[in-house]
Amino acid sequence: MTDTFTDGKPIRLFESGSIMQYLVARYDTDYKISFPPGSREFYEMTNWLFFMNAGVGPMQGQANHFTRYAPEHIEYGVNRYQNETRRLYGVLDKHLSDSKQDYLVGNKCTMADIAHWGWVAAAFWAGIDIENFPALKAWEERMLARPAVEKGRHVPDPHRMKELSKDKEAMERHAAQSRKWVQEGMKKDAEQQK
Repeated sequence: MTDTFTDGKPIRLFESGSIMQYLVARYDTDYKISFPPGSREFYEMTNWLFFMNAGVGPMQGQANHFTRYAPEHIEYGVNRYQNETRRLYGVLDKHLSDSKQDYLVGNKCTMADIAHWGWVAAAFWAGIDIENFPALKAWEERMLARPAVEKGRHVPDPHRMKELSKDKEAMERHAAQSRKWVQEGMKKDAEQQK
């Protein structure tokens, strides 16, 4: 991402967590989706952001790959990453249940919730049954009920994962198209690295 920094010069940022931290620090001056730096809630929010960046995202991404995109079924890969994703979902579910809050931190929707939502909304794509995590499922539904989430999930293109999860044939067609695209991209990347 490129933005104009306070000195008027471009600043280039990469990695989703870094981009989110920058956007919140720069533009969320009223702390609508964050907390003041130095506060207990700020550090708790940062914990959950890093939990997504270092845990949920990479593990579920691999679960997605071995479940939907790998050219052949590799049981070890599927089991390894689905099980780890389930473990991480269990951590989220327990936290939401034990804290008795609607959101991950401070009982308000923050960038930590926003960072997790896309992954949790697509749990089925990784072969994860969200029904096994009742507090997390309730949180995901609460997030989807927020008008800003509903609007934002369709930028830049319509987000059809929820609808896709209800039609097994459409899901398989989409997986086949995605698998082909991923495999072609991997082949192209490998050729460029020679």
